[in-house]
Amino acid sequence: MAAPRTFFLHRLAASGGAPAAFVLLIVMFCIYAMHEPSALSMLGIGNLLNNMIVLALAASGLTIVILCGELDLSGPGVLAISNVTTAMLATGAFGPFGGLASVLVIGALIGGLNGMLVAYLGQQSIAATLGVLIVCQGIALLILSAPGGAVPDAMVELLTGDIAGIPTPALMLALVAVLWFLLKFSRTGISIYAVGADKAAARLSGLNVETTKLFAFVVAGVCYALAGFVHGAQIGSGDPRVSDSFLLFIFASVAIGGASLNGGRGGVIGTLVGAAILTVLQKMLFALGVADFYTNIFNGAVMVLAIYFGRLSALWGGLRNGGKA
Repeated sequence: MAAPRTFFLHRLAASGGAPAAFVLLIVMFCIYAMHEPSALSMLGIGNLLNNMIVLALAASGLTIVILCGELDLSGPGVLAISNVTTAMLATGAFGPFGGLASVLVIGALIGGLNGMLVAYLGQQSIAATLGVLIVCQGIALLILSAPGGAVPDAMVELLTGDIAGIPTPALMLALVAVLWFLLKFSRTGISIYAVGADKAAARLSGLNVETTKLFAFVVAGVCYALAGFVHGAQIGSGDPRVSDSFLLFIFASVAIGGASLNGGRGGVIGTLVGAAILTVLQKMLFALGVADFYTNIFNGAVMVLAIYFGRLSALWGGLRNGGKA
């Protein structure tokens, strides 16, 4: 019984970088609120959540793949396809719900393709998903060669507004957190952590490594697609070039949240905090009156410092695991 207990405690400690990231988030938000009084209003909080939800959804999907010890560069491409598909279908016979179902199927299929290439055909994940990213960007341009299309007003109001006084993005983030906890403590969640920590040991333990990786890529694809759908509602149209600025921010969110890019350590909650940090950073710099060309410098600095949050995650997780074992 000692080994399962030790492994379970290791999993509990696996997201140890999230507390350090959360402290940074609180500090940054306090600075922002001191210079922008509306930050604490419901309108200000709603705007902040709307600004981070697309990044949070996409980065959550990437987290599952990274926990398996793989990388996925295709996210922005799936997001772009989903965005333009939403703009083309949501106002037609399909309607918003048909458009949502369509993009989720597209995301699952692309994620399944990534999983097959990596898990079953043995392709390097960074090379395979880079190729899929380029293909997806090309397909997005074929669907919509320039910004255009439209999204129903009701869909925009629902996804960017509130339900019973609660911002819709807050409800989506809460749902993501609940689904993550259900996955994390399930058999599949255990398999994801085990495969990411030591693939050979996981296989010797009887885990199906290939199926676990395929599942991770499919979940990631669905998350990217959902992010593209929500982004379509936010801008009210489709833009095939929407993916150009997302890749680095998606990876930065995961790293800042304490996940190890080597796999086996981290979690979606930390990633959500990482996405919030990058969003609040933009708000904070704007409130402080920092010029736009300095903003990129700060963004780059935060991305570089993300690796140190990963080290804090390892240290924190080791202390907790050592203290409980």
